[in-house]
Amino acid sequence: MFPDDQLQILPYNRAVRDLNGLSSAEFLEALRKEFEVAENGSSEPARRGEWSMYLEGRWYTLRMPAGALAGRGIVDSLDVSLLQDRLLDPILGIKDIRTDRRIEFIGGMRGTKELERLVDEGKAAVAFSLFPTTIEDLLRVSDAGEVMPPKSTWFEPKLRDGLLIHMI
Repeated sequence: MFPDDQLQILPYNRAVRDLNGLSSAEFLEALRKEFEVAENGSSEPARRGEWSMYLEGRWYTLRMPAGALAGRGIVDSLDVSLLQDRLLDPILGIKDIRTDRRIEFIGGMRGTKELERLVDEGKAAVAFSLFPTTIEDLLRVSDAGEVMPPKSTWFEPKLRDGLLIHMI
């Protein structure tokens, strides 16, 4: 409906209600086995392969180690897939993000202040700010005949509900 040069994809962030029985220290230790973890990180990741994490009132930066993407396919190398495969499933025990009630998705328009609010108010234990999927990534996945992972794209502008489009 929109030309790709007029479309914007914003991040689709995640908030998780608990740490899967881990203490904050145990959770951070588990993360350090999979990622480079930097304290006092930014609330928004600067590039692909990097996530911002909000835990106990602090932002951390998580980065993939060098060479971690070797041999991964188009969909498997997306940030949302890497977060699921390397953190949400093995560490937090979230096997299916479509059905697990412990995870909430925060659309790009709500921003990182919403992530902070959820954690600070105790509605989530940890929140993740993701680098947005690029239009180029979306087109590569489509051209390969593959399907984007769930909750990986937040498009702007949005079509208004109830609008009919008829080609004349």
